[in-house]
Amino acid sequence: MTLRKSSKAGVVGLVAAAMAATAFVAPAQAAPDTRPTAPDTAVSGRASTAVKDADSAARGHRATQRAMDAAVRAGTPGVTAQARDRHGVWASTSGVGDRTTGAPRGKNDRFRVGSITKTFVATVLLQMEAEGGLDLDDKVERHLPGLIRGNGNDGRKITVRQLLNHTSGLFDYLTDKKYSETYLRGDGYLKHRYDTLPPEKHVRVALAHQPLFEPGARHSYSNTNYVLAGLIIEKTGGRTYEAEVRDRIIKPLGLKDTTNPGNSIHLPRPSSRGYSKLFASDPARIDDITEMNGSQGWADGDIISTTGDLNRFYSALLRGRLLPPKQLKAMQTTVSSPDSPDTAYGLGLTRLRTSCGTTLWGHGGGMVGWLSLAVSTADARHQLAFSFNGDWDGESVRKVAEAEYCE
Repeated sequence: MTLRKSSKAGVVGLVAAAMAATAFVAPAQAAPDTRPTAPDTAVSGRASTAVKDADSAARGHRATQRAMDAAVRAGTPGVTAQARDRHGVWASTSGVGDRTTGAPRGKNDRFRVGSITKTFVATVLLQMEAEGGLDLDDKVERHLPGLIRGNGNDGRKITVRQLLNHTSGLFDYLTDKKYSETYLRGDGYLKHRYDTLPPEKHVRVALAHQPLFEPGARHSYSNTNYVLAGLIIEKTGGRTYEAEVRDRIIKPLGLKDTTNPGNSIHLPRPSSRGYSKLFASDPARIDDITEMNGSQGWADGDIISTTGDLNRFYSALLRGRLLPPKQLKAMQTTVSSPDSPDTAYGLGLTRLRTSCGTTLWGHGGGMVGWLSLAVSTADARHQLAFSFNGDWDGESVRKVAEAEYCE
């Protein structure tokens, strides 16, 4: 997901379109916690310095808090956010985590990050390239022989790089009408959300369609690309995609609140409930969809994390702790997005430009019930990660990021 409006009907990246405020109004907002803690690189200071930094942190993020509160007033149940800058770490919430009990969103909530997963996947593949296990210009056929064949699709023409920057031309399985009606919308979703779906099923859905264009011709976001990237990770490493992410990223960085759910339907605690507007014919209806089978996301969007862990991950990535310079440069080599002049896509990493001209690196994510965004300046000195526990207000996602960087 990027800082642009997305279509619920298209289901691209599972990000909902911006919608008019509904009649639902969340209960009273939780009071924000504006007390910063020391950033990763800081040295503990005197008490007077801590108080001064707390005041600075509060002032520096007031616009962000107002944008979060506005999203709640517009109908999103709740928001949790964390920002890191020269003043320290600011964490805050707005709205509720549970519409039934009125319990507020928590600063340490775990949530489904959706397509932010793609940055983790691309990082693992780039590590494997640095180790000599593969080359970005390898054809997919070399690693997954015979899998991408038929209906005009040909793995002998598509490279690993083209999977990672979405220039493969492969159809996005999430936009298949039957798949969408069965697993993403309405009664179909409510009936099938506990189904286990192997990644090969997603590939078969995509290959039932002709490619959108010849490989390399242009950029078109397709979740199918990262299902295949996950399969290449498993073929190259001889282990599951989840094991590679855990041992290469989660454990070394100490991301204790970040997990791959596998086939589990539950969110680890602490967490809030997730909500979705599944029925286009009844836009006021909001369903609690917190429990769902994690396999329905997999390598294109299954990770569960927190705002703090996401900020730590992107800080380590952009500071060169996870990739050698060559691979990090490749990751930040972008192709333009025809749908948005203010965004460009690298290898699992999006470059965003705000209205005030600030350039950010990161990724957005949508899963049924959740919208999230994690972005950072290139030097990793100013970061923001946040989560909505409702999936229908993409415009407010953009506004929160704009408030943080353009106030």
